[in-house]
Amino acid sequence: MKTIHFKPIYLLSFFILIVFNLSAQQPDPPGQVESPEDAVNQAYLFAHMTHQDYGELYYSVSLDGLHWYALNDRKRVFDDYHGHPDICKGHDGRYYIAGNRSDGSPDINFWVSEDLIKWEKHSTFTPDLKSTPDYSYALQRIGAPKVYFDQDSKQYVVTWHTPHKEGGEIYWASQRTLYVLSKDLKTFSDHPTRLFDWDMGTIDVFIRKIGQNYYAVIKDETYPTLYWTTGKTIRIAKAPALLGPYSEPGPSISPNFREAPMLIPSPDGKIWYLYYEQYPGVSYGLSIADNMNGPWFQASGYTFYSDWDKYSFPSSVRHGCMITISKEEYDRLVDHFGIVK
Repeated sequence: MKTIHFKPIYLLSFFILIVFNLSAQQPDPPGQVESPEDAVNQAYLFAHMTHQDYGELYYSVSLDGLHWYALNDRKRVFDDYHGHPDICKGHDGRYYIAGNRSDGSPDINFWVSEDLIKWEKHSTFTPDLKSTPDYSYALQRIGAPKVYFDQDSKQYVVTWHTPHKEGGEIYWASQRTLYVLSKDLKTFSDHPTRLFDWDMGTIDVFIRKIGQNYYAVIKDETYPTLYWTTGKTIRIAKAPALLGPYSEPGPSISPNFREAPMLIPSPDGKIWYLYYEQYPGVSYGLSIADNMNGPWFQASGYTFYSDWDKYSFPSSVRHGCMITISKEEYDRLVDHFGIVK
């Protein structure tokens, strides 16, 4: 048998290649800045619940939109609140949060805060679901109310999901997204209205204006099959105006069985980070794009392997909302509640 001899230089190159491959990492997510002074978006707040204390209000914060740290020693930050937390900055520069006691409760509650620390009750709204045009057969259920202030029209749009059928998976497939409008979150439009013309199950919908268009980020609530592969994934619909008409939702941005999407701009303001929960409270995913029309790619994280994760959360966080805040607001929250690192 012929003996093969390798020159030392080839052996060295071979071992370097092996070592490099063993330690190779995917690149860090785009959108970061070299120094904090370069950040367009200086800090972020994640208002959320936890797996052990579902529906209550907790805070985590981040300086880069990727690595999140719990506040208040992982305890509630406001005991009166209940719901799926959703916060927006309103017409008067104050923060408003929407919630409800349960899906079966007839009311949507709003609180207001100057500083995200002290909240006071603002109003309670009881939508007449039976008055919804072409949806008088709606069940008395209000799921995950969300609130968005539209700067162009100077009005709030409050969205939630309401089903019209009982029983198992058909209940979820029958969810439809409804909305009302308000100038001040004290008085509201006469009746709820369906947000989308198309007929498919949707939950966890929120609206954002980005550029000249409005985007509705949704969870497709149809059960996934070979013939409906987008079921239980996060998708995006687009419209020229706040209330539509919205396009049919685009392709899946997340894997199946994901919900509760949250969208934030990167520190440099050029990239979008779209988070979503793998339920029930299993993990979080992150998809990234440089524009809302995609394409999107998924980053690796929430595995609790620090040399692999590109983003991280405190354990047991469940869905809520993420917003950008100033560094001064971040410092004030950390000073008041304390941070867990």
